[in-house]
Amino acid sequence: MSDGPTAAAEQGIAIGVIGPEVLVRQVMDTLRAFPSFQPLPRPYLEEDEILGKCLELMDKVEVLLFTDPVSHQLVKDKLHFSIPVIHVPLTGTGLYRALFRLEKQAGLTSFSVDTLSPQIVEKAFKELSLPACEAVYYKDTAHASDEQLIAFHRKQVEQLQYRAVLTCVRQVAEALTKLGIPNEWVIPTAQDTVVTLERALLSTETRRSKESQIVVGLVNVDDFNRVAVNKASEHEVQRLKLDIHRMVLGYVETLDGYMSHMGGDEYLFITTRGIFERETGGYKTIPLAREAEKQHGLSLSIGIGFGRSANDAGTHARIALRQSKSAGGNMCFIVREDQSMIGPLEMTEPLAYDLSLLDVDLLKQAENAGLTSVYLSKLIAAVTRTGRTDYIAQQLAAILGVTVRSTHRFLLSWLDAGMVEIVGEEKAGAKGRPKHIYRLTFLKNLIR
Repeated sequence: MSDGPTAAAEQGIAIGVIGPEVLVRQVMDTLRAFPSFQPLPRPYLEEDEILGKCLELMDKVEVLLFTDPVSHQLVKDKLHFSIPVIHVPLTGTGLYRALFRLEKQAGLTSFSVDTLSPQIVEKAFKELSLPACEAVYYKDTAHASDEQLIAFHRKQVEQLQYRAVLTCVRQVAEALTKLGIPNEWVIPTAQDTVVTLERALLSTETRRSKESQIVVGLVNVDDFNRVAVNKASEHEVQRLKLDIHRMVLGYVETLDGYMSHMGGDEYLFITTRGIFERETGGYKTIPLAREAEKQHGLSLSIGIGFGRSANDAGTHARIALRQSKSAGGNMCFIVREDQSMIGPLEMTEPLAYDLSLLDVDLLKQAENAGLTSVYLSKLIAAVTRTGRTDYIAQQLAAILGVTVRSTHRFLLSWLDAGMVEIVGEEKAGAKGRPKHIYRLTFLKNLIR
């Protein structure tokens, strides 16, 4: 994938992620729930690498995210940033988790602290209703080296009998662990990261410009005749149609949008991208589908289109709806400005795993290997709902709705294309032959 600003902008809002490898990995996991972002991760091993990574990313991204305040502190006095710069704070659930783990490990009767201020730690104790304890804080943390922090903590524990250490620096935590000194490295939790990413998203110029972008949605009732045939009279069928109309209209009202009945079982609505993103929880779930199932036993196929013009948005909505219908219905896809695809969105309960992004390269690779968009959609729906990428041929046949023989033929093509791999065997009965277990490696990014 190109790191150039043009390529990144086509796929989303470019965001640079800088920090220790373990924290960058955590941020990258969380970023899967933010399809608007195109991340450029830059983990570092040594602190003297940070400045170079910042300079590398400055002209390639719209916003720069440091995974912790320590990384940000090391360069903020050396660089003038022309783009928004945000770091993940250590004052939220990450601090609470560290205090809980420290209590389990060594107790909270006395400990030494670096980076964090007394006010922050004392506030956490108060909010958690913890009894007061003795704590000593390292002063002048803005210019402290790892060696100075290690010496400070070691003195508190070995000479002054403090029981444990609370540190915000990875190298310090690793050194203290080697010395056998109880400690906890304060790192952000996923929730801290989500809040920061939301702030980062709102800070970008692209995001602000897209807030008012037109979004076109097409809603189609799946197999309406199946439900209508069970009605006792034509009056009941007409009432059902009115109920569906009210239901869709009510949903569109929550979007501050405009709705039009297109005839038959199809509805069109128009809203703005900012409102749609908030109502779907960042393109995760469609509440309308849950309501249709709960109230009327109906499923919906929904297509959402983003575009630089109303015409583009409408065209993309139709493409997305065709994708939902061809995948078997009861699905929602979004087609973005560059015709890349987000989906399937969850139609019942929120996804246990984050959204997948179907870019042009993935679609082309799949088509070259004989995997049509219909079959690809079905595989994505199965992987995102179950969190599994390992299947035997019989399970894949059930997902795709084809025979086992056809599935084996598909698998040979996918193996040749490097899209799947054999990772083991499942033993059959006493007389049966073992069955290969296939891993859908090309969909591995759908699960954590």
